[in-house]
Amino acid sequence: MLEGFTALAVLIALGALLAHVGFLTYASQTMLVRLAFWVASPALLLTVVADADVRVVLSASLVASAGAVAGALALYLLLSRLLARRPAPETVVGALCSMYVNAGNLGLPIAAYVLDDAALVAPILLLQLLVLQPLALAVLDRTTSGRAAGAGRILLRTVRNPLMIGALLGLVLALTGVTLPTLVRAPVDLLGAMAVPAMLLAYGVSLRLGPRPGAGAPVAELALVVGLKIVVQPLLAHLVGLAVGLEDAALYAVTVLAALPTAQNVFVLASRYDRGVVLARDAIFLSTIGAVPAIVVITALAA
Repeated sequence: MLEGFTALAVLIALGALLAHVGFLTYASQTMLVRLAFWVASPALLLTVVADADVRVVLSASLVASAGAVAGALALYLLLSRLLARRPAPETVVGALCSMYVNAGNLGLPIAAYVLDDAALVAPILLLQLLVLQPLALAVLDRTTSGRAAGAGRILLRTVRNPLMIGALLGLVLALTGVTLPTLVRAPVDLLGAMAVPAMLLAYGVSLRLGPRPGAGAPVAELALVVGLKIVVQPLLAHLVGLAVGLEDAALYAVTVLAALPTAQNVFVLASRYDRGVVLARDAIFLSTIGAVPAIVVITALAA
């Protein structure tokens, strides 16, 4: 575990160092993120899911992840109403902050280099891309524009996500047993190999050049969403995992992945609809910082 986290930390630190000396800039970060998101990560997901045992992707791990998400959502909806009644769009953003994990930028590297199996991130990634994000978009469209988004519009947004496309193509290959010919598989493997380094370097650049959070969201609500994200959600994942029969490495993996910080996608959605932007920004920042000690504690308890 220490070796895996050290490898991640070195690449993140390298990205920050290169940004500090001016070798990498905001433009470089944008390029790295676009390359990872649109090209390298879909290729990586395609290969790891295609090679994975389908029983691992569609397994008790998916049930544990879904249970943890549902529990965090229910607790947020209950407790947030005790703090203050917020409009529906802000409630959606707050709910996403408390349960939507950074499965792409951080989940893939941690699954690949710490958990030693990138396919472990597939269940939570598919759950978010196929269920949580479309539902959130539908509610945000309905509550901000006054009209419900059509099913076709929601479906189009979902199928255009490159991570979802890569994961689903890999799942199709795994289910059918089809093997890509070497002339196709070799370049896909090479593209996928770029994903983790590109994401980690870009993250390091963002830490060095990104804006620092200022006076932001109400402290009580911020504490609620961050606490749910990095404490309650992994605890729920662990308990549900035990209930459905997960053991050892599988149980550890689902718990660690649930402890990942709030995904940057939440900030993108909040900015797109101009609702809960400050809460999303600060929740991502604080949960990213807090996820490190949370995962260390989980690792220590597992040992």
